[in-house]
Amino acid sequence: MPGRGHAVCVGADIDTDQIIAGRYLRTKDHAVWVEHAFEDLDPSLARRMSGAVIIAGKNFGCGSSREQAAIAIRESGVVAIAAPSFARIFFRNAINVGLPLIECDLSCTEGDMVKFDLAEGWVETQGKKHPVKPLSPRMQEILASGGLVNYMRARR
Repeated sequence: MPGRGHAVCVGADIDTDQIIAGRYLRTKDHAVWVEHAFEDLDPSLARRMSGAVIIAGKNFGCGSSREQAAIAIRESGVVAIAAPSFARIFFRNAINVGLPLIECDLSCTEGDMVKFDLAEGWVETQGKKHPVKPLSPRMQEILASGGLVNYMRARR
């Protein structure tokens, strides 16, 4: 599964409340979640998400197990998230909603082009290819299907 996007840099230990604050979870309107994504971390971040690959520090998606965080990121147009580690529930929620995750430790320069191929197991930044922890074939199939619901529907 290949992809590319411009880098948006965030730090380590980004929790799900920083991704989408609980005060916005009274609605199921994804447009509201997209508008307010990362608002408490950086109010300008939501406007930079379309076509982005988020480059983060360790433990991205920690905190609560809210699926809305992964949905808000995917709906904002993020192509993938790269981090050395992800909170396990966030990891599974992201795959289930069709949001690619790349487990690797990258330095980040805002706006750099990031290319990746999850099937081949690499990510490229600043002209250098880096190996990434591979996703299982089933997770790759779920991503290729656009998420778990589509994956299961195709198997009926």
